[in-house]
Order: sequence, then structure tokens, then C-alpha cells
Amino acid sequence: MKLVDTLVKANTTKNVAGWDRLVRAALPLVVAGLWATELIPAVAAIPLGVLALMLFPTAVTGACSVYYALGVSTLPGGQTRRRDPSPDNR
Repeated sequence: MKLVDTLVKANTTKNVAGWDRLVRAALPLVVAGLWATELIPAVAAIPLGVLALMLFPTAVTGACSVYYALGVSTLPGGQTRRRDPSPDNR
């Protein structure tokens, strides 16, 4: 049960700043654009696209599990903020 608690805490702790979220959200579009204009071949676009799409959920949620595990935060002051995962607490 401790692993589940750790994963929940890691995925509900905001530690990604606005600029970082913007970069993570833009990466799939940049990779798709480079591939569509044939500036990068499909062989390179596939792994880059997969990586970019893996970063997209962290852009939406503002929580990065890797940052949490490493103790990193791009929020101002390096602070992290807890999000309450239960919708009942307002």
C-alpha cells in the first residue's frame, strides 16, 4: 500500500511551472510540424513524438512524477504545492 500512497502523492503534487508546462504542451506540435515539413525523417519523428506525448499529461496536470522523485520543482522558489485529489474538499 505504501507504493500506491507514494504514487498518488507524486501525481498530486504540483511542481511544474507555467513556462515548463507550455514547453511540454508545445513539443508534440513542434515534432509534428517538423515531420510534416520533412525537416526530420519519420525514423527520428517517432521516438521524438513518443517522448513529446509522454510529457503532455504533465503539462495538463502540472505534476511531474520524475521531478517529484528527484526533488525538483520549476515553480518559483522551488516550492511544491499539494493538490487535493478529492473533489469533495472545496
